[in-house]
Amino acid sequence: MRHLGSLIALGALACAPTVPARWVEGGAPLTMAAARWNRGESDAVEVRPDGKVYEGGSLIFVIDRVGRVADDHLEPVAVLLPDGRLAGTDDHFLGQVGVSNASPPQSGQAWLAVVPNGQVIYFDDDGTRSNGGMWAGCEGPAHRTCTLVTHLLALKSAMQRAQPAVTVGVGVGVGF
Repeated sequence: MRHLGSLIALGALACAPTVPARWVEGGAPLTMAAARWNRGESDAVEVRPDGKVYEGGSLIFVIDRVGRVADDHLEPVAVLLPDGRLAGTDDHFLGQVGVSNASPPQSGQAWLAVVPNGQVIYFDDDGTRSNGGMWAGCEGPAHRTCTLVTHLLALKSAMQRAQPAVTVGVGVGVGF
């Protein structure tokens, strides 16, 4: 299974990545609650009160109450900073996450929203909206946690789409 951290880091180099900014002290406070994201034909996502996040029954990452995100091997991936910036390994900016919306690293414009009733809405560059399923259990203070999880999975999906299916080259390198 690919590590979320390596996908987000846009292809890790041979050396170990540096931990995200503020990893030791943590960042934004988050509330953990049992929540489930039903995504239609895609596997459901489950957030457990201990911060473990599962997709289709498999652990994909762990979030703690101070905004730290670790992969399924508990390696540092990102920290949600108090101002909403998502700081990744090697000082990568991974976007902005608010209570109910998030924007990707390359744009200040929202690419997704988790509305109060739990519906996930994705926004294309031209403003076209599409349905991303429905969260249950994200009411009140847990709302931002669900928005963060939605953003992380959108980043993962974007990284997978951006990776070439076949690479050709000469020399030594690391590929995913």
